[in-house]
This record gives sequence, structure tokens and C-alpha cells, in this order.
Amino acid sequence: MSNGIIVFMGYMGSGKTKLGKMVSKKLKIPFFDLDEIISKKENLSINEIFRFKGDKYFRDIEKKTLHQILNSENEIVLSLGGGTPCYFDNIDKIISATKNNFYLNASSSVLAKRLFSEKNTRPLISRFKSFEDLKIFISKHLFEREPFYSKANFRVESTNEYQKVVKQILKKISLNMQ
Repeated sequence: MSNGIIVFMGYMGSGKTKLGKMVSKKLKIPFFDLDEIISKKENLSINEIFRFKGDKYFRDIEKKTLHQILNSENEIVLSLGGGTPCYFDNIDKIISATKNNFYLNASSSVLAKRLFSEKNTRPLISRFKSFEDLKIFISKHLFEREPFYSKANFRVESTNEYQKVVKQILKKISLNMQ
């Protein structure tokens, strides 16, 4: 088990990338986004991988890439795709690889507010025309994913007060290092 890897999981729009970059800057260790790594490896956007190669192909490559990163000895901050912990044994692998794994929790209302304006860049939610329909979808989806996310060692409320959230995360990480 490595304390060098810090993992952020949660629903899309929960702040995994934003908070991950902030934490990485504070700790002066590299930040990586799992979807970006996969996208570079495949030379396709995540949307294109899903469209051209399919869901199963993406989830297989996601698992392989995640396991490679978690098996490395590097000190990094890693943000996962929203579905990553929900497939295969990914959540168990994350938990056994590092104590510093965080579920960034936000309500369906907060997530819908954050995501509605960027829905056209996210294939999973691009079909929703109204804010209310998006919020209902997110609520149902969150309910399905909650059993996986809730296995994280730490649950942090992802509010728009990002500096405060980063302080909470850093406090939890330092307790783990003792």
C-alpha cells in the first residue's frame, strides 16, 4: 500500500479535476486525470472511444490503465472518471492501493447546476433539454453509484468553496501520513 497516491472519485461535476489540481499544487506532486491518460493512449477523445470502440472496450482499457497507475510507486494525485469505481474490482483495487482515496460528494441539485451549461460536451447527459430532467437523471444515477463511491476512505462535501474543501482534504491526508 502506498500513501503516495491520492485518488479522487465522484460523479461528473463533483470537482475531481479542479480539486485534484489544487491539491497537487499544494503538495507539489503531479496531477493526472485517468480519462486524459486513456485519451492520449488511444489518440481519441473519451466520446470517440465510446462511439467507435464501445463501452466494454473503454471499461477494459480504463481498468488496465487504472491498475498500472495504482501499481506504480509514484507520488501522484489522480482523478477518476465518474464510472471508474463502479466497474470490475476497481473500487477494491483503489482502496487496497491507497488510504488516501476521496469521494467528492455533491447533491443532484449542485451537480445539475454545474453540469447543465456543459451538457453538450458530456455524452451521458447531452440529451437532456431541461434542468429538471437532468437533475432527475443525476439523482437516479447517483443512487446506483453510491454503493461504490461510499466505499472510499473519506467522503468530502464538494461545495463551491474550493479552498475550504482543499484544506479538509489536506488535513485528512496528513492524518493518514502519521
